Amino acid sequence: MDQIKPSDDDLVFKALASATRRQILDALKESSHTTGELCSRFPALDRTTVLQHLRVLERAELVTGRKIGRERHLALAPLPIKRIQDRWIGDYARSAVELLESLNVAEPAPKIPGTQ
Repeated sequence: MDQIKPSDDDLVFKALASATRRQILDALKESSHTTGELCSRFPALDRTTVLQHLRVLERAELVTGRKIGRERHLALAPLPIKRIQDRWIGDYARSAVELLESLNVAEPAPKIPGTQ
């Protein structure tokens, strides 16, 4: 199994830090798109800006692209997000659930007057 470099996770977190890049990933989650289609989904941004966002996503390996004729087709590559989920979010979520469970066990529920 290949060792994951810490910088790989840093690239993913950096890519996910931008709301625009998250919107691009949301669009690609629905289906693959050409570069032109993605650019048209963001009319407030010029093409160069969208392409810069795509480069960041590709560097983080969140997006893959292949050229078909004159068009470049882009698709979501979910493995880096899964890696973040497994490495970071899953561990912290488990710790939070365990903490909440220990609080419930340590302190019994209060009795409500008039009930048994």
